[in-house]
Amino acid sequence: MTASVEYIPVTPIEYPDEDGKPMAEGDLQCSYLTYARNALRIYFQNHQDVYVAGNLFIYYEKGYPESVVAPDVFVVFGVENRDRRSYKTWEENNQTPNFVLEITSKTTRSKDQGAKKGIYAFLGVREYFQYDPTGDYLNPQLQGLHLVEGNYFPVATNTLTDGTVSLASQVLGLELRLEAGKLRFYNAVTGKILLTHEEEAFARQAAEEKTQRLAAKLRELNIDPDNL
Repeated sequence: MTASVEYIPVTPIEYPDEDGKPMAEGDLQCSYLTYARNALRIYFQNHQDVYVAGNLFIYYEKGYPESVVAPDVFVVFGVENRDRRSYKTWEENNQTPNFVLEITSKTTRSKDQGAKKGIYAFLGVREYFQYDPTGDYLNPQLQGLHLVEGNYFPVATNTLTDGTVSLASQVLGLELRLEAGKLRFYNAVTGKILLTHEEEAFARQAAEEKTQRLAAKLRELNIDPDNL
């Protein structure tokens, strides 16, 4: 007699791309998240092995979709620079983020200081920065941590002559600065600020308008600006 074998279909494991929640709590948090993500994308755009993303799910244990974290901004070295719907470490040669930035607040501090911090240490995230745009609880508003033997230690804070707070990211080769409470990235070599495409366009327009005003003023003084 031939024994019958019941076929039980295996339901594929789903890894959702979103949870239906907004990318940030408010306009202020969203603006800095967008700035950091876009500025870093532009900075690394010619590096085909550097991936920059923001508010994207990172799944770090195959078969366990609950093992997930969504940093506000993160950078991974050694993986292809391409768009993804989510980031699964087992599909990326087990490469995890090297740098993480959280736009934090009072309502997210328990996760940012607790669960997420522990997960980032577990994943081997070398640098973990936090920025509190409203100054609700972080003082100074910008702080960084670097990983040493599985534990996080503070990144040294440098105060510039104009009072600007500056922290160096060895992972990115950039400086994170707190200018009058605003987060900005700077090229550590050139000293130039990292701008988004929109900010670059605005800066060019402002420079052109300034040049036109100066030319008009010179003409009022019977000076031809084209001959200078």
